[in-house]
Amino acid sequence: MEPEEQTQPKDALAESAAEAIELGQQLWEFAAGGIELLLRPWNAYQVGIGVALFVLATLIARPISQAFHNWLRAREGWPRWRMRLGLVVHKRIRGVLFVVLIWTVVLIMQEATWPSRSRLLVVAANLSLAWLIVSFATRLVGNPLLRNIVKYGAWVWITLRILGITQEATALLDSIAIDFGDLRISLFLVVQAVVILGVMLTLARVISQMAANRIRSNSEISPSMQVLGAKLAQILLFGGAFFIGLKAIGIDLTGLAVLSGAIGVGLGFGLQKVVSNLVSGLIILLDKSIKPGDVISLGETFGWINSLGARYVSVVTRDGREYLIPNEDLITTQVVNWSHSDRFVRLDLTFGTAYGDDPHKVRKIAIEAASSVNRVLQYGSKKPVCHITGFGDSSVDYVLRFWIDDPTGGLTNIRGNVFLALWDAFQAQGISIPFPQREVRMLNDPLPVRVAPDGNEE
Repeated sequence: MEPEEQTQPKDALAESAAEAIELGQQLWEFAAGGIELLLRPWNAYQVGIGVALFVLATLIARPISQAFHNWLRAREGWPRWRMRLGLVVHKRIRGVLFVVLIWTVVLIMQEATWPSRSRLLVVAANLSLAWLIVSFATRLVGNPLLRNIVKYGAWVWITLRILGITQEATALLDSIAIDFGDLRISLFLVVQAVVILGVMLTLARVISQMAANRIRSNSEISPSMQVLGAKLAQILLFGGAFFIGLKAIGIDLTGLAVLSGAIGVGLGFGLQKVVSNLVSGLIILLDKSIKPGDVISLGETFGWINSLGARYVSVVTRDGREYLIPNEDLITTQVVNWSHSDRFVRLDLTFGTAYGDDPHKVRKIAIEAASSVNRVLQYGSKKPVCHITGFGDSSVDYVLRFWIDDPTGGLTNIRGNVFLALWDAFQAQGISIPFPQREVRMLNDPLPVRVAPDGNEE
């Protein structure tokens, strides 16, 4: 390597260090000048007034905050979003009072004295109002980490704008950078990316929630299509917000072509199951084979569908367990949907009675017993019926068929209730239920001795 090429990086590093030192000196001079400015008589008076107003707002906020909290606790039946908004206001009562007090004092001083004698109070009033607005606005961000990043980033940017030192701070952040060939990543670019992407993703989240609520409120759309529409809206909005944010920062999106190709190869080899579940989830939503609220049986799992996800389906069983079944299993295996086209389910119970019992009477008693159970339907073609299915070795065999329209209430319990009603009815009417009887002989018992007519033992 030539000596000139070795000295170029060193010169660039020294130049960046010199710029950083110069900016640091300028900031120090600005801070020293600000302190000297605050020590002037009228400026000191304004600082004292601001501190006194903050203390007054703190003292007034305590009883108001307690009364407002008690009032919120008495608001039973309010929607969740309204209660959350009330809690947000409750936590910021002191800030609201301080903004009201300081702006009142600023307006009075501007009318009663020279504008220069309230300049610092105007700056403090603008800062407090801007911080309060940002504090309320960032509550729309659901992720706590992203919310804090956006909030503190907006506070810093607004403070710099109001104080008029945006250019100096921008130059300082831009001087702290790392070069990767033609790519230069500065601290200012990182901060800008975090703030812009945070704002764009927050807007996408709010709009997607509003779109999802509108889709779910439309009764003409099936539940499966509602889930599909909400998922597609989220994907489009978040994807658009991400790429628009990158474009606003100044990143060339054509450079993402190679990255997208690498991601495609990774999906093809390493994420086969994930992609299969995602595609299966879209197929389930499109063909409407299952939807939230359906009662399904998959292997030994019996329950109702709680929600449809991008990767799995949540199925809740009668014992309170929640199974997360991959979408691929619902496509490739046999699934019994008890409520696919309607919610009517027919159940069969088999039993037998003795040959001495009148079968006409048995059938009538069985139908009446099933009809006495609450969940059994008793209208039209859904009435209980009882048929003879055969003549067994020790009993006349029957099948009792009945319908229910609430399979989410369970199948085993309704079968048990109908069997119990049959038992009570048969006991009351003297109907007997036969059971096999067997004779047991012990192999080591001595056999009886038989004597022949001629007197000889056999």
